[in-house]
Amino acid sequence: MKKLFGTDGIRGVTWKYPFTVDFLKKIGYAASYIIGHSPLCPKEGRTVLIGMDSRQSGKIIKKALAEGISANNFKIIDLGITTTPAVSYLVKREKANFGIVISASHNPPEFNGIKFFSSEGLKLTDDAERRMEELLLGTEKIDIKPCENNIEKIDYSRDYIDFVKRTLPKGFNLNGCKIVLDCANGAAFKIAPLIFKELGADIKVIGDKPDGKNINLGFGALHNQKMLKETVNFGAFCGISFDGDADRCIFSDENGNMLDGDDLISIAAPYMLERSRLKKNKAVLTFMSNCGLIKYLNETGIEVKQVPVGDKNVTEAMEKEDLKIGGETSGHIILREFAPTGDGILTAIQILAMVRDTGKSFSYFKKHWNRYPQFIVSQRVEHKTPFDKIDGFNSKIKEMESKLGGNGRIFIRYSGTEPLLRLLVEGESEDFIREIAGSIMEHYKKYGGKFDEKHKIRS
Repeated sequence: MKKLFGTDGIRGVTWKYPFTVDFLKKIGYAASYIIGHSPLCPKEGRTVLIGMDSRQSGKIIKKALAEGISANNFKIIDLGITTTPAVSYLVKREKANFGIVISASHNPPEFNGIKFFSSEGLKLTDDAERRMEELLLGTEKIDIKPCENNIEKIDYSRDYIDFVKRTLPKGFNLNGCKIVLDCANGAAFKIAPLIFKELGADIKVIGDKPDGKNINLGFGALHNQKMLKETVNFGAFCGISFDGDADRCIFSDENGNMLDGDDLISIAAPYMLERSRLKKNKAVLTFMSNCGLIKYLNETGIEVKQVPVGDKNVTEAMEKEDLKIGGETSGHIILREFAPTGDGILTAIQILAMVRDTGKSFSYFKKHWNRYPQFIVSQRVEHKTPFDKIDGFNSKIKEMESKLGGNGRIFIRYSGTEPLLRLLVEGESEDFIREIAGSIMEHYKKYGGKFDEKHKIRS
């Protein structure tokens, strides 16, 4: 198992290991040594692009990383506050050796993270992450000699905005279309409103006043109640919430009902199939996607491949089979026609283009497939005790699965980015799946799993 990397880079509470200044310097060194010298990287230029979200800690983290990167004689292009997908796009376009995004995505302000992109704009492979960890955690001392940071600041916002708009059908616009945008007080606070204004939308923007300490607090994809409410109050066609680094989005229909990533896939995949844009008539989903969605897609002639949680896993499966769409319930959608990773802004305008083309409302698409009831529990834990080390736990899961009788499922895992146990139970009866979830969590706690008692179960 990897010790530093989770499902999306390295993440933690700032100024606690591994986010201490000295170790951050070593991370910068290791990244430039391992990724920057990959056979796939450009041999000329020796350049790395660095972007970040709006967290106050980002500047200090960037400075520490830059010191380690500069020790390997790389030029650093500082992109300032920008979105994760913008860095993915720019690192390939600018033929940089690799890219870094300083962001903890949807996490609260006290967290931060480091995401890495290859020269192709893709998340790192597991092999590259392991080699970085071997260097960082090995016995060999990393000696970072002081040197002058070679940093140039460049604002590529216009380039990214133009790229996103070029993906739209010729002549498409949002003239007069009322839309609520929730930017999570994060990386999208400037770029997203500009794109929608230039497309002619009548927008109301919330969560667009980052102060370094308010990212994802009461706004954003995971906290979208204000967006849902404002969509109704504004009389909008839809509302859209991005997360802190804008690599995902969540929609509202005109009635204030949420559309998550499963809903967006249910719109996009059949639309693409009807227009011969869905290669192999196949889509990639994670194990968290609703059984009702899988049934609906199968009925429309779309085969589904399921992979573990994490947009990197979705992307890798799509790359392997040359597929065009994949996504997660969380709102990470990969439209591989246009971009190699999840892009919340790109997804939002593509979904809008599809829905507007059909002449239907978002409320229609909210109702056009039957969602199985789900009960989801997220519980903070003191330690991520392996499930096979908890007495009788695997047998307990099998017992509960048998009670579902094939009309549902149980999915349990530890978060790759936070100290959380996540449990999903899905079935035909909401009361029954709540009962099953309670029984599983009780067994976990009784036989060896340790909860952080300060944090209650939430669903």
